[in-house]
Amino acid sequence: MTLPPLTTIRFTGDALCLLDQTKLPLVEEFLRCENIEQVYNAIKRLVVRGAPAIGIAAAYGVCLAKNEQGHLDRWSVIDAMDRLATSRPTAVNLFWALDRMRSVADRVDDASLSASLIAEATAIDNEDRLMCRAIGQNGASLLDGMPAVLTHCNAGSLAASQWGTALAPIYCLHEQGRAPKVFADETRPLLQGARLTAWELSRAGIDVNVICDNMAGWMMKQGKISAVIVGADRIASNGDAANKIGTYGVAVLARHHGIPFYVAAPSSTFDRSLATGDQIPIEQRGRDEVARPGGQTWVPDGVDVVNPAFDVTPHELITAIITEIGVIHQPAVETVQQHFA
Repeated sequence: MTLPPLTTIRFTGDALCLLDQTKLPLVEEFLRCENIEQVYNAIKRLVVRGAPAIGIAAAYGVCLAKNEQGHLDRWSVIDAMDRLATSRPTAVNLFWALDRMRSVADRVDDASLSASLIAEATAIDNEDRLMCRAIGQNGASLLDGMPAVLTHCNAGSLAASQWGTALAPIYCLHEQGRAPKVFADETRPLLQGARLTAWELSRAGIDVNVICDNMAGWMMKQGKISAVIVGADRIASNGDAANKIGTYGVAVLARHHGIPFYVAAPSSTFDRSLATGDQIPIEQRGRDEVARPGGQTWVPDGVDVVNPAFDVTPHELITAIITEIGVIHQPAVETVQQHFA
């Protein structure tokens, strides 16, 4: 049975309710956040994740700012934005959304501040829904007719509004009865592909198989993968794209096997203040995500781990970047500039 698109972020006016992605696929439970610190922790702990979803959650989170007297005012809003900006450094949509909220706080008085902030956060949410659907429509023609595609991490309804980014073209084709088979990399160390992508695609009635991360090259060699499509957390002005760790390796494999490698992301994911991906800050996460997943020890005590959350795929390895505006073929400084002209 095909289910309607997921709604994973709900704002009630006095609380932000987030589908807790740390508990999927075993438990579907919403976490209720009533203050800034709870929203900060939810973003930090990956209760909500995916660049667009982080931005939306942060925007609604700002609306929960309170001063010591329990009221929202300009200074409590500024403090809230400064706090939320430290939650995750790589996803540029977080800073883009907070900048929009800051602009509202700068131009309205305290009497209309709360209503204005809620209106802006709602606009960011609604705009993302439209952007995701446009990404799906723009990318569908690139995947149409391909029997099977590979994706890495999760860039679907759980990572944005409804359709998501990388999964949006697949959902679009699914509506038309022409969805390809999807292979989802498990995506270590937190298994976003196995836990999240497989969960939401199977829930929608789309044929999905999970493969271990180290199987991708062999699957390509056997001719079982026709294309790769992934999301992005930040894209430099030359088209270099940061995405979940392991994406770069998949891109190298795709190039070697002559398979198109697509990146799907809204225009807000571009950080055109950065010349190349070398300037993208890479979040380093804690040891236990690798050493003690689920509380079970996999790495001996006293042995350290390296746990970057993201890597950067050079634009030369990217066949095209799909946005809500259109498709950037052969991403480079010139084609990115033309896309936004």
